[in-house]
Amino acid sequence: MSIEVKVPVLPESVSDAIIATWHKKPGDTVRRDENLVDLETDKVVLEVPAPADGVLKAIIKNTGDTVGSQEVIAIVEAGAVAAAPAAVAESAKQVAATPAPVKAAADTSDLSPAGRRVAEENKIDPANVAGSGRAGQVTKEDLVNFMRTGAAPTPVSAATVSPTASTPAPAGPRSEQRVAMTRMRNRIAERLMLSKNSIAMLTSFNEINLRAVSEMRKTHGEAFEKSNGIKLGFMSFFVKAAAEALKRHAIVNASVDGNDVIYHGYSDISIAVSTDKGLVTPVLRNAETLGFAEIEKAIGNYAKKAREGGLSLDDLQGGTFTITNGGTFGSLFSTPIVNPPQSAILGMHAIKDRAIVENGAVIVAPMMYVALSYDHRIIDGKDAVLFLVDIKNQLENPNRMLLGL
Repeated sequence: MSIEVKVPVLPESVSDAIIATWHKKPGDTVRRDENLVDLETDKVVLEVPAPADGVLKAIIKNTGDTVGSQEVIAIVEAGAVAAAPAAVAESAKQVAATPAPVKAAADTSDLSPAGRRVAEENKIDPANVAGSGRAGQVTKEDLVNFMRTGAAPTPVSAATVSPTASTPAPAGPRSEQRVAMTRMRNRIAERLMLSKNSIAMLTSFNEINLRAVSEMRKTHGEAFEKSNGIKLGFMSFFVKAAAEALKRHAIVNASVDGNDVIYHGYSDISIAVSTDKGLVTPVLRNAETLGFAEIEKAIGNYAKKAREGGLSLDDLQGGTFTITNGGTFGSLFSTPIVNPPQSAILGMHAIKDRAIVENGAVIVAPMMYVALSYDHRIIDGKDAVLFLVDIKNQLENPNRMLLGL
């Protein structure tokens, strides 16, 4: 029985996808739920599994083709068994009789699990691929683009080669390289421009003394990790504080839809996670109901999935408020950009010991600058300032947060 393999149902925010990598070819045996093909969207790379055990009968859409939701891309013959042609069997005998030269295995140790799989399945040596990741690391997307173009991006040198010259001119130190934007980077650019052009954005700042939070982590961190299997980080405190503050300042959790303001009775908090391909924002659903351990586990799971390219579209959809932490990279101060249709984003920064005045005395305390960028069309400066002060009060007095005060 022939079964159609279709593109998964794409959400409204994702218009189409590109066939990135076929992991099987026509005539190959497939098993149910085995990944047949990777689809690259502007947010994530989707894996399309085989619908049944059998043989991949035909590939309808090739690598590089653009496809839409529910479009047929292949046919699987359920229950069929792949048969090796006689010529292939005879060729296999001849190859077995003649020892082949041993080729050194490609080094895939620096790749993510998803990237390693693409490299190994398609016999790609990462050394031949130009990396676009951090510090030049080769990403899964680089490997997919390499397969699509058949070659690594070619550096464009300032020096030129004469058609009649017997030897090429030296490349020189001023080389350039032209690489097409990835779909994700294009999407990020579109979202940033949408935010800039459609939102009256303003940013308010405050500073927080994190001594009480640091002492709580120091006192209870070991017991917390032993009990829950995960470390107690700063992010869970900020998520809890934000969720509590959003209850009291509902306008910060609202969004604009035409001439209407939509108030959300829940806090779906997006957590900005940096990957080699760009920033993604998986969502903690109903953050107001989550405990510290649940928040830390969810964030840890999202970070792992983001590094391995395993985030799903459901992980990234929605969100009523965002928290981003530039402090992990050393940022001391910034103005984060609101992600529409959300109306606000909280920016965390590096924690630095600074001299402050407390009860008339100068002391040294672990301080963090925080920033709230917001849509001034619906959020007044007073609302933004009071929201930040609420978060400051909770984090400087964590017991208030635990009691919901």
